[in-house]
Formats: sequence, C-alpha cells, structure tokens
Amino acid sequence: MTVELVAVERRLWSGQATFVVAQTTEGEIGLMPGHEPVLGQLVEGGVVKVTTTDGETVRAAVHGGFLSVTAERVSILAESAELADEIDVEAARSALGGEDEAERARATARLRAAGQSV
Repeated sequence: MTVELVAVERRLWSGQATFVVAQTTEGEIGLMPGHEPVLGQLVEGGVVKVTTTDGETVRAAVHGGFLSVTAERVSILAESAELADEIDVEAARSALGGEDEAERARATARLRAAGQSV
C-alpha cells in the first residue's frame, strides 16, 4: 500500500509499506493493505510507525491531524510531525520537566518515536 506522512510544513515520508500503526482519538489502529476505508483523528503527542516493504521501520512523533485510509492508500496529515532521526533527544528530555502540559506530551512523543524510554 502507498503511505504518505505529511505535516503542514512538508512531506516527511512517502512510499510503499506493509503495515502502519497510528494513535487516534478512538485508540491505536494497525493498518495492512486492503484495510476498510476509515478516517480518524490523530492524538496530540502520538507516534506513527510505518513498516516499509523493505522491512525498515519509519517512526515519527505526530502532533494532531488526521488519518485517511483506503484499500490502497494511507494518508497521514499531521499538524506537525518529526521523523525519529530528526529528534533532539536531549531537548525533548529537558522539555519533560516543563510546566506546559502540551509541550510535555510533545516531548514524550518525541522520545517514544526516537526509541527512548520515558
């Protein structure tokens, strides 16, 4: 299936995938080719994982937006998102101690996407 991961400011990743996991307001959803069409709202501070047809895993911290699924395509349209390899782990750890709840949620998602324990 074709997957596109797009944030407001840029396209983060697109390509062929065998599996996608995302966190929606209705719960976590796993998607494989041929999935029933669905539209979901992504949670603030969620993580999206894409397993490519090459067996690689693409992870991203995703902050709000929507997920659109057809039998052949998954479109992830985020308000903002960061790929795991772009995340500044030290800055995210520093943000965990802040007073802003939304920023703490974003920091937690960044760390989870980067494969760090929280």
